[in-house]
Amino acid sequence: MKPQYELFYKQLGLNIAYYRKLRGLTQLDLAEFTDLSRTHISNIEAPNVKTRISLDTLFSIAEVLQISPKDLLDFRLPEKGRGRSMD
Repeated sequence: MKPQYELFYKQLGLNIAYYRKLRGLTQLDLAEFTDLSRTHISNIEAPNVKTRISLDTLFSIAEVLQISPKDLLDFRLPEKGRGRSMD
């Protein structure tokens, strides 16, 4: 993983956790629905763990969460103390 992308992976994991909780799912629920391990879901969501995911995994997670993959990639990163979108 390139260092310049670490913040994107962190934000992706936080977005997955946000939408998972919004849907009332546990990490185990999401793992079972996506055929992934709970540990892998936990690692993806953990802000301090560097974990890559494939596009297939991203699409599967988005499908289970009933959102567009684009929603998971909507990063709100701080810029000079203010949130902004990466659009």
